[in-house]
Amino acid sequence: MKKRIVFLTILSLTFCILLIACKKGGDNPIVPPAVIPSVTIQDVSQPRGVTATTMEFYVTTNKTTANNISFDYSLIEGTAKSAKDFDMASGTITIPANQSQGKINVQIKSDASSDLRQPNLQFTVQLSNPKSCTLEKASATGTIQTEDGTYLPTDDTGYSTPSTYPGYNLVWSDEFSGKNLDMSVWNQEIGNGTSGWGNHELEYYTNSLKNSFLSDGKLIIEARKEAIVGYNYSSARLTTQNKKTFKFGRIDIRAKLPVAKGMWPALWMLGANISSVGWPACGEMDIMELVGSAPSTVKATMHWNAGGHASKGADYSLSSGNFSQQFHVFSLVWTQDNIKCYVDDNLINTVTSTDTGAPNYPFNADQFFIFNVATGGDWPGPPDSTTPFPQRMFVDYVRVFQ
Repeated sequence: MKKRIVFLTILSLTFCILLIACKKGGDNPIVPPAVIPSVTIQDVSQPRGVTATTMEFYVTTNKTTANNISFDYSLIEGTAKSAKDFDMASGTITIPANQSQGKINVQIKSDASSDLRQPNLQFTVQLSNPKSCTLEKASATGTIQTEDGTYLPTDDTGYSTPSTYPGYNLVWSDEFSGKNLDMSVWNQEIGNGTSGWGNHELEYYTNSLKNSFLSDGKLIIEARKEAIVGYNYSSARLTTQNKKTFKFGRIDIRAKLPVAKGMWPALWMLGANISSVGWPACGEMDIMELVGSAPSTVKATMHWNAGGHASKGADYSLSSGNFSQQFHVFSLVWTQDNIKCYVDDNLINTVTSTDTGAPNYPFNADQFFIFNVATGGDWPGPPDSTTPFPQRMFVDYVRVFQ
């Protein structure tokens, strides 16, 4: 009996406690805390212009709310400077109730030399002091695009050769003095060829002004590190195939070269009959090649077929410095059954029909030019962390005398 009385007493007390709790809950219902919106600001990138422009940074919330929300913003210099590139500013942005977007306008200064090719300029928009919101992404990068400018001067010092020679006539030249590449002469090859043009190169060649353009009387071929069509690098490969071919004479090419691990600039020629006889039977005349891991050495090599690939080449090394610092002239003196290769008028290689065997000698026939900057490949290997980009080859002129 006593056990039953104790049980009923405990049951009654529990019931009373529940009644009190329910009554209090009814008078003061428990309301979960409100979920306040979070704010995100987006990065912005746009080209620089010759007139002042406005860069618009959109700020969005993940949900609307019945209250106004606000936050402060300020601009922070990076490679873009407030005195030169943008107007310094700060302030408070309010997004009204039931709206989810605001905007910060940054004034970008004009630049009469906006076509100067240089690394992109950047600054930061920083958000702070949020009210009735949180900051999920509190900073954004403003990028003033200048990397695609088409004006890029370079120091012109270095070796040069005359525009006339006794006993020769200038039959063709390209001084690259116009605004655009002469497409009646040059082709811009596109792609990566078969297995990186047979060399397992890593670049994708384009016809974009990003990779080949004329500036200040120079042809510039620029290799970039960028994702493009499944490749990690872009560059340019120009040929005169089916447009300009030559046989015999003196050829001068004045150029300044990219030198870094994994780079492979080349100035060369291929037999115009390559589509019918294939390589190497068509003959290949490498007027200049440089492997970036040896920045002070260039190579001149002739290739032919002798029941298989055969070649004869030679190196030329500078006594000081490297081939990126000044212009040098790479030349052929090309006659019947005889080719002589020069760097700055220093003879470095001679190839004759005796070297190849007369029946195998392919160099008494027309050849066309190829100018390119390869990235990676079997010979130079890939770039590494020491390789800065972009990498550029400057060509001042190509001249053919006969």
